[in-house]
Amino acid sequence: MSSSSCSVKLSTIVDNKIGLVPNKENSTIIYEFYNYMQEKGSSENHQVNNLKVVINFANFLGPNILFYNISKKEQITSFLNTKIKSYDIDPDKKWITTWNHFLNRIKLFMRWLYNYHYRLKQNNIENSYSEDINDNNNEWITPEFCKIKPKQTKRISPYLESEIWEKDELLTIIKYEPYKRNKAILALM
Repeated sequence: MSSSSCSVKLSTIVDNKIGLVPNKENSTIIYEFYNYMQEKGSSENHQVNNLKVVINFANFLGPNILFYNISKKEQITSFLNTKIKSYDIDPDKKWITTWNHFLNRIKLFMRWLYNYHYRLKQNNIENSYSEDINDNNNEWITPEFCKIKPKQTKRISPYLESEIWEKDELLTIIKYEPYKRNKAILALM
């Protein structure tokens, strides 16, 4: 169940899900976002996660709203709020993790849309990669309507204080681990 199972999921999303987006222009933009992620060498898992969220968002927007027409935080938060679950269903408020995950994926997409895709369109550049367009997403500006703060979780840790290892306990374990990779993982803990 390595990358081949992920490939099937990715191809299923690309071949079957994007085309079902009710707004055809949004569907085209999603294909272009997918191509951008491919060109950048994003992992299949990253592509799948981004595409699932963006397609879900496009379906929420429906046939009449283009991604470019989004200009208010409320348009994004109303979608994100569909992920909220009642206390009866989710007493630990695990939905907050999903809400934040969707927020981060939408922010990434919108940053790409406004800093890269929109500028390609404005400059009438045919191919999806150009030296003239800033492709460094570290320098991309987040549109004002996407500056939404993640929700903070107030969940109590499921671990007892006695179950959490102290630094000296980790160092002892590292000493006996034969593989460098595992030592590095334990040291990061």
